[in-house]
Amino acid sequence: PPAMSRRVVRQSKFRHVFGQPVKADQMYEDIRVSKVTCDSSFCAVNPKFVAIIVEAGGGGAFIVLPLAKTGRVDKNHPLVTGHTAPVLDIDWCPHNDNVIASASEDTTVMVWQIPDYVPVRNITEPVVTLEGHSKRVSIISWHPTARNVLLSAGCDNLVILWNVGTGEMLLVLEDMHTDLIYNVGWNRNGSLLVTTCKDKKVRIIDPRKQQIIAEKDKPHDGARPIRAIFVADGKIFTTGFSKMSERQLGLWDLKNFEEPIVLQEMDTSNGVLLPFYDADSSIVYLCGKGDSSIRYFEITDEAPYVHYLNTYSSKEPQRGMGFMPKRGLDVSKCEIARFFKLHERKCEPIVMTVPRKSDLFQDDLYPDTPGPEPALEADEWLSGKDAEPILISLRDGYVPNKNRELKVVKKNILDSKPPLGPRRSHSTCEPDLPRPALEEVLEEIRALKETVQAQEKRISDLENKLCQFTNGTD
Repeated sequence: PPAMSRRVVRQSKFRHVFGQPVKADQMYEDIRVSKVTCDSSFCAVNPKFVAIIVEAGGGGAFIVLPLAKTGRVDKNHPLVTGHTAPVLDIDWCPHNDNVIASASEDTTVMVWQIPDYVPVRNITEPVVTLEGHSKRVSIISWHPTARNVLLSAGCDNLVILWNVGTGEMLLVLEDMHTDLIYNVGWNRNGSLLVTTCKDKKVRIIDPRKQQIIAEKDKPHDGARPIRAIFVADGKIFTTGFSKMSERQLGLWDLKNFEEPIVLQEMDTSNGVLLPFYDADSSIVYLCGKGDSSIRYFEITDEAPYVHYLNTYSSKEPQRGMGFMPKRGLDVSKCEIARFFKLHERKCEPIVMTVPRKSDLFQDDLYPDTPGPEPALEADEWLSGKDAEPILISLRDGYVPNKNRELKVVKKNILDSKPPLGPRRSHSTCEPDLPRPALEEVLEEIRALKETVQAQEKRISDLENKLCQFTNGTD
C-alpha cells in the first residue's frame, strides 16, 4: 500500500546536520547593535573579519573585528564612520577580504579598505563614495564573479550597478519597480538578478539588457515583505506570507513561473524570513528576524523538492545574522555552515556540522567552492561576457591572502577632450620636461614618499607606546 512506501527514509548526508553555539568566550561581547528597523541582516562576515552595524550618535557606523578577536570588545574599538546617517546594509567583497561596502540612509554607498591590523583611530575615509541615489539606500550586493561590480538598491526604486574601480555608474535599472524594493539577489554567475518589491511582484531581470525576463505577481498573497533568492538550476526560492498571515516558503521554476513547484505554510510568526543558501550542499537556512530559531531545508530534484531537515532552537531572538562563505569554515570539524547571530549587545557564532567519525577530509561534504579570484573584469561583464565562479579545493583548508589594495582610478574628464587639429604641434600644448629634470622630480617624489612613510611609522609607534602607557595607568 502507498502508506508503506511513504515511510522509506530519504537518504541524505545532511539529515543529521546539527547546530551548536560556540562557548561563551568565543562570542563578541559588548557591541551596541543598531536598532534601525530594516530587514537587512546587519552583519557581514568573511574568513578574516566580522562586521556589524552599530548604534552611532548623529551619523552611521559599523564595527569591524578580526575573526579571532573574540571576547569583550573594547569600548574605544575603532569604528568605520564616514556616513552622515544610519548604515542600512553592509557586504564584503567576495574577491578581496579587506574590502567592504556600506549603504546608508544618507543616500550614498561607500567602499572601504580595512587593514589587517586593528587601526588606532576610526576609519573615516572611504576608498570611494558612490553617489547616484536620491533616497536612502537599503540594499547592496557585490557581483559574484566580476571584479569591482557592485549593485545598490534604494528607496527611490532604482537599482544601480557600479564599477567600484572607476567610481562610475555602469547601469541604472529604472522604471522596473513601482514601489519599495525588498531584496535583490544574483544568480551563480551574475548574469541575472531576482528582485522582490512592495508591489508584490518577483522579477527576474537581465541587468545588461535592462529587461525583465520573467515576473510573478503575488507568489505569496499576504501583504508583508517577500524575499527571493536563486537556488541551483536557476530555480527561485521565496519566503513570504499567506492571506492568513502564515509564513510560507515557495520554490519556482523560471520556465513555468505561473505554478509553484512547492508552496508550503510554516507558522504564524510575523518576522520576515531571511533565506541563506549554500549551493554546495543545496541547503537553504531560514532565519526569521526576531525569531530564536534557524530552520533548514535541502532542495533536490525529486518530490517533495524542499525537504525539511531540522531546526536549531535557542532561547534568545536574533536581531540579525551573518553567514560565513564556505572558504571560511573549518573543514577538519565537518562544519558546513556558520552563522553570526546578533543579540542586543553581542554576536554569537553558531556552527552547523555533519557528524562524522573519520578525521579525514570529507570530500563529499566539500566539493570545490568559489574562491577569491574574480572570473571576469567589470568591462568584460558589461560587454556581455559571463563566467562561472573560479573554484578552489578546501582539502587543506583555506588561508586568506594578505591585504590587497583596492585601486580606484577615476576617469579624467580631460582625457575625453576632442583630438587636436593637425596644424597645432604637440609641444605648444604640453611643455615636454627635458629628461634629466623629469628624473629629478621623480627622485624627489620618491624621497618625499619615504619621509612620509617613516613619519607614519613613527606616529603609530608613539601611539602604541601611548596606548600601553595609558592602559598601564587604568
